[in-house]
Amino acid sequence: MSHKTLIKSYTRRDILKAGAASAIAVNFLPSRVFGANERLAVAGIGVGGKGGSDISGAGKIGEVVALCDVDFRRGAGAAKNFPKAKKFTDFREMLDKMGKEIDACTVSTPDHTHAPAAIRAMRQGIHVYCQKPLTHTVWEARQMRLEAKKNKVCTQMGNQGTSMNGMREGVEALWAGAIGEIKECHVWTNRPVWPQAPGITKALPEQAVPDTVDWDSFIGPAKMRPYNAGYHPFKWRGWWDYGTGAMGDMACHTANLAYMGCSLTQPTWVEPITVGPINPETFPAWAVIKLKFPAIRGRGVRGSRGAVDFFWYEGKQNGKKKLPPAELFHGNNPPGSGSLIVGTKGILYSPNDYGAAWKLLPVPGGKAAPEFKKTDPVLARNNKGDVGMKLEWAEAIKANNPELALSNFNHAGNFTEAILLGNIAMRVGEGFDWNAKKLKSSNPKATAFATKDYRKGWEI
Repeated sequence: MSHKTLIKSYTRRDILKAGAASAIAVNFLPSRVFGANERLAVAGIGVGGKGGSDISGAGKIGEVVALCDVDFRRGAGAAKNFPKAKKFTDFREMLDKMGKEIDACTVSTPDHTHAPAAIRAMRQGIHVYCQKPLTHTVWEARQMRLEAKKNKVCTQMGNQGTSMNGMREGVEALWAGAIGEIKECHVWTNRPVWPQAPGITKALPEQAVPDTVDWDSFIGPAKMRPYNAGYHPFKWRGWWDYGTGAMGDMACHTANLAYMGCSLTQPTWVEPITVGPINPETFPAWAVIKLKFPAIRGRGVRGSRGAVDFFWYEGKQNGKKKLPPAELFHGNNPPGSGSLIVGTKGILYSPNDYGAAWKLLPVPGGKAAPEFKKTDPVLARNNKGDVGMKLEWAEAIKANNPELALSNFNHAGNFTEAILLGNIAMRVGEGFDWNAKKLKSSNPKATAFATKDYRKGWEI
C-alpha cells in the first residue's frame, strides 16, 4: 500500500471544525518486534547541523540506511560518515521508496517540517526521534502524541537534558516536596541569538538558489517564497513560517525540569505580560509570558498539587535582559538561562539550560534554605547526554516499551503543546482562556493560531 493513501489534506477550517481532541483516523501499522541483539535500520531526516550529531548518535544503535537533507553541503559530514546510505532531499520520496526498509528515523529539520515528516514515518510503523521543539503548532503537538500511541511506536524528543542524572534528581526532589507546595515557576533564556525583530521585520529580497539546496523541500508545508540566505541555514528560527522563536527553541530544554517536576499539564489561561512590537514575519525582540496551570489530583510519587503560575522571559528591551524578579535569586548572579521554582518552603534554583544542576534557596524574603535529603531513585539513571537519549530510545524499541524513553511523545507532546501557547499569546497580544480538550479558546484569534494551513502536497 502506498502511504499516499494514508494522507488526507486538511485545511485550517477542517481542523478547527474537527476539534482535534482525537487523532484523525489512519490505517494501523504495528511496529515489528526486535531481537535483543538485532541492529535497527535507521534513517536521518535533516542531517546537517544538529541533525549531524543526531544521525551520528543513531548510527551507534543501528545501521544507517538512508539520509535526507535539503542541502547536502550542510549534510556532507553525514554523507561521508555513512557512504552506503541512500540519499534524498525530500523525505516524502525517501519514505515512499524505503519506508518498508526503515525501522527508526531521526527528524532534525526546521520546526515547520517536524510533524509532517514524523507523522508520515509513524504511520508507516517507523519509530521516531524528533528534535525539540516537537512541532511548529499546538495542533501538531497533539497529533504527534496521538499518532505515536495509535501506531504503537517508540519515540523520543531531543531535549538531551532529560537524560542527565541531575535533572532527574531535581524532578524527584520536587515530587518529594523539597520546596513544599509549588506556587510559581520562572524560566528565562539567552535567546534569541539569531536575526529577528527588531533588526528584521519584513521578508527578504530574492537571491539565486544555491545548486546544493532543494528549496521546495525546505519550504515544505509553508507558503512558497523566494530563497534568501537569511532563511537557510539556521536563521529560520526567528521566522514565524519556519521556527518557533526563543520560547520554542529553548523552553523544551530550560523549562523541562519545571514541567516534569511540577507535573504540569495544559494551562487554562495564557497571558502576554509584555511583548515587543509584533510583525507578520519574525518573532518579537522580547517577551514575558504567563501561563496559569490548574490544580491536579495525582497518585504515587507525583501526588496532587495546587494551581501553578508559570512565567517565561526572553530577549532584551532597550538593552536590558528580561529576567525574573531579583529577590528570587537571593544574591545569585543569574546566568544566561535557567529556572526558579518557588514553593511554600523554599526555591529550587537551576542556573543551567537543562536543569542538570540545581540548589535550594530560601523562600522570598527568607534566610534559610529548606533541608532536603535525596530520595531513593524513582526515575532510571542515564547521564549519557545526547547519545544517552538515543540509547534510551533504542532500549525502548527493543523492549517494545515506549515509556522507557523518558522524553517520549506522550510527555514531549504535552510539554510542547503547552509551551507553544506562549507564542500564540505573543501574536494575539492579550490574555485568553484555553480549553485543552477542545484545543480551543473563546478568543477566536487564539484558536486560529493553534494550527495553520499546509501547502498542497505537504499536508498532514
